[in-house]
Amino acid sequence: MSVAEVSAAEALAALHASLDERRRPEEVALLVWRAVGGRLGLRERMVLGRVARAASRWNGWSSMSADFARPVGGGRQVDAALRLFELPGADVDAHDPASLLDFSVQLSESLGAVDARRLDFLRDRLNREARASAGIEISKRQYNRRFRVAQRVAAKAGRLETERSKRQLTMIARAGFAADIDRDAFVADPWAGCFVAYLAAKRKLRREFTLSGRENPYDEIADLLFRRCVDNPGTDWWMVAQVWPSPEVLARLSEARRGELLGRWWATMRQVAGLLKRVWAASEFDRATMIVRRGNDSSTWNLLCGAYNTARAAWINTLAASDSIGLLEVSCPGKAMMLIAADLAAWHRSTGGGPHPDVGVWTRLPLPWDVLDGAAPCTRRDVEAACADAGVDPARSGWVWPRSVGDIGVFRPTPELVHGVSIADPVWASVLRSDGAFSGKPAKAGRAQRQVPAAVVTSTLPERGGQGPQ
Repeated sequence: MSVAEVSAAEALAALHASLDERRRPEEVALLVWRAVGGRLGLRERMVLGRVARAASRWNGWSSMSADFARPVGGGRQVDAALRLFELPGADVDAHDPASLLDFSVQLSESLGAVDARRLDFLRDRLNREARASAGIEISKRQYNRRFRVAQRVAAKAGRLETERSKRQLTMIARAGFAADIDRDAFVADPWAGCFVAYLAAKRKLRREFTLSGRENPYDEIADLLFRRCVDNPGTDWWMVAQVWPSPEVLARLSEARRGELLGRWWATMRQVAGLLKRVWAASEFDRATMIVRRGNDSSTWNLLCGAYNTARAAWINTLAASDSIGLLEVSCPGKAMMLIAADLAAWHRSTGGGPHPDVGVWTRLPLPWDVLDGAAPCTRRDVEAACADAGVDPARSGWVWPRSVGDIGVFRPTPELVHGVSIADPVWASVLRSDGAFSGKPAKAGRAQRQVPAAVVTSTLPERGGQGPQ
């Protein structure tokens, strides 16, 4: 069924599903049109219609995934275990790490493991006498095969838990707690639901390789829908605050709700800071520049930084809305700086730029996880002094006060990106991505270097040897 044929109720259901996906904003705008378009004024319909029509570019096809990577369950490992252990079936959810781990414990107990949660192939297997004493009447070869399968089930449970956590943090970094919004609450307030879905889609946009920074996700469509929420006396502001904890939204919550949100963001900060600490300890980062070095896991680090900074900004916003900003006088953990690609850093330098001003503040402050753990003091005065030394306004930049939103953005169709580089159409984007273009790696073996027409790459890129964009 095409979007043009869906009912308003079906459109709202699809909008709720998009909270846990990565749909293009114009696709979400088209669903918004189906859900509430008939209740808009003429000018509003013209603005929303212009954006919704962009969803039909290239017949609605995009080379980019419409979802964040989802963890692969342990179905293959469970099936192998059922066959090898000759079990008729098992009450196990292959997509639940806890269920998989319980299943591995059952398997290990049947193998006579002393510690059912530890399966070391060299130390924990039983010898012939111990197997006979435990009543295990299978050959050594069969015992070893079963032991390895039990190991794989346990290992899969651990990997699945890690991947689920990474995806959850990716969603928090991009769109707050959008993925946790209840469907019934979403459908019950179409205006708030449409606003949340559209703004979440804008916040999930991929980063472009550019010197100008990210565009404001709060654009003309978001503002149109937000004003509808303001005019609606029954708006579910608690739902809106999950994605857009701005001062204007937080001021409309009860003290109890603000307190609940404050605790939730604080807990998220602590959780992510602990993970950042592990990555930091296992890596060698250049703290003065935060430029990626060989061996740095920039993907994991930047993912965690995004989640931490999102939680920190929301926490400070909620403190200010609760008249509790004075708590920063006691403890004010700083931001976490993302790693920047060496080629982008070089481009900045070639145009007379340098590291982001916030990096100068970051280098002058204790590491945020040390502050959160109580291992290092850091107060608002400390942050303001570091900002002064680095030439940064501590309030406008969000170090000690809710960051200003800025001007309302203007919608532009979502570009086709290959490693952050904007490409003219999805066909060329697919070809270039398969060739490894703009990945920073050598061309794939067996593939001839393609001559790319100049009009294909629409991004502004640094020049190399005067030959144009590379």
